[in-house]
Amino acid sequence: MDIKSIIIQLINTGYETEIVEFKEAKNQYDFNKLGKYFSALSNEANLQNKEFAWLIFGVRDNDKVFVNTQFRKHPVKLQNLKAEIANHTTNRITFIDIYEIFIQENRLLAFKIPAAPLGIPIAWKGHYYGRDGEELQALNLEEIERIRKQANQSDWSAQIIENADIDDLDQSAINRARELFLVKNPKFKNEISNWTDIVFLNKAKLTIKGKITRTAFLLLGKPESEYLINPATSKITWILKDKDNVEKDYEHFSCPLILNTEKVYHKIRNLKYRYIANSTLFPEEIEQYDPYLIREALNNCIAHQDYTLGGKINLIENEDGFLIFVNAGKFIPGSVEEVIFSDAPEYRYRNKFLTEAMVNLNMIDTIGSGIRKMFYIQKNKYFPLPEYDLSENKVKVTITGKVTDFKYAVKLAQSADLTLEEIFLLDKVAKNKALSDDEIKILRKKNLIEGRKPNFHISDSIAKLTGEKDTYIKQRGFDDQYYMDLIIEYLKKFEKASRSDLMKLLFDKFPDILSLKQKEHKIKNLLQKMKAEKKIKLEDKRKWILDEI
Repeated sequence: MDIKSIIIQLINTGYETEIVEFKEAKNQYDFNKLGKYFSALSNEANLQNKEFAWLIFGVRDNDKVFVNTQFRKHPVKLQNLKAEIANHTTNRITFIDIYEIFIQENRLLAFKIPAAPLGIPIAWKGHYYGRDGEELQALNLEEIERIRKQANQSDWSAQIIENADIDDLDQSAINRARELFLVKNPKFKNEISNWTDIVFLNKAKLTIKGKITRTAFLLLGKPESEYLINPATSKITWILKDKDNVEKDYEHFSCPLILNTEKVYHKIRNLKYRYIANSTLFPEEIEQYDPYLIREALNNCIAHQDYTLGGKINLIENEDGFLIFVNAGKFIPGSVEEVIFSDAPEYRYRNKFLTEAMVNLNMIDTIGSGIRKMFYIQKNKYFPLPEYDLSENKVKVTITGKVTDFKYAVKLAQSADLTLEEIFLLDKVAKNKALSDDEIKILRKKNLIEGRKPNFHISDSIAKLTGEKDTYIKQRGFDDQYYMDLIIEYLKKFEKASRSDLMKLLFDKFPDILSLKQKEHKIKNLLQKMKAEKKIKLEDKRKWILDEI
């Protein structure tokens, strides 16, 4: 995306944040205040785990109208601002760049401000500044200390286990690591067989100069040697719960995680889910949970777990069609929206060494697409999107393996032009979550919601999206067994039925998204299925009766 498109996107969001500030600056702007905003935006970008912040001149704050700024029109004077700012900031930090752009013949200036470096809050003339909402304030003591503590943070996963050696690693796990490494790095196919285990582990970045790291142990370690990383733990617990959330079964899995994640995966009862897709006459059969989605969520838990907290990873399977993944530690990117909408790799990782090793073993990727792909998988199945709960210093991800809101599913099926952001907001409506004013505007613009704040619901009318002005959607459909049971009950009571009789019986019980012809085909398929199962038969080629054989 070019810089003009980025700035337009920032303006179109319609509101300022702690890392975006709009100013008119029609002719001039106070230099000292500009420096304070530089300090504030740089510090806030650090605290929100962003790479940079934006200060934009030439836009009126309250209504985002362009005012054609005349601030420093001479190109040299404008670029001199970098040095002028650096003269008064910590470590001479200054703008990444200053962009002059024109929108509707209006001149705008976009100042790209770097996030404060890890451990170093940025001061302006000796004072630290921050934002409280849209207000420019002194950076409070807690925030200053939070930034400073970053300098003391080390990568837990890269630390050497001094009293460990290769005998503490599982040979089967090493062999599996070699296989996965080749998938990711096929260029080494002709030479990997000549590598000793130590050479391989070094090249795969699991060990450092032959010494066993905590990363190597998590992925490849023998379970009896788990004490070597105490008080941390290398453990995944699978728990099965029934529809009433009562625990039915559980099992613990320790290291080597490269092998045991597969064992965890196979514990999940990935049943077949059947529903009538929007564009077909026949029921579609799919797995409740896409294999990629399960592995991505589980491997993300391993890669991003805060092992210093001593907790374990939990995978809860609910028989009602839910999977819940829980790992300890703050969600580093700050928000899920930032990950899926930015579509870019995270620039900061809790366990950088572990993450890179898992990338080398083809377990995860760091190009920013893993979580985004999980959302698209659910969207393409018309299932609810993954749900993230980032409270209580944990990351809890819920994956739903079924359609829970029929209107939501139909809206996705019939609206191919929806963006991922719009689908994300529509998913919030289906889950009865609160919407901001800007989110409401986005959904109303496409006629996706009805009702009044805060009681919104997915719009019944889809005229603007499909051109079918009289199409209305039922809340839910039924599976084949339901329809076949109705046919059996009808024949038990009336003994015989023509096809038209059964059409009348079932017509209003089929989803309204099916046309008359589709409903006729549906009944035909049901009758043929019941005949093949010897539940019914034709009498005189005209009437259906129960098959009592």
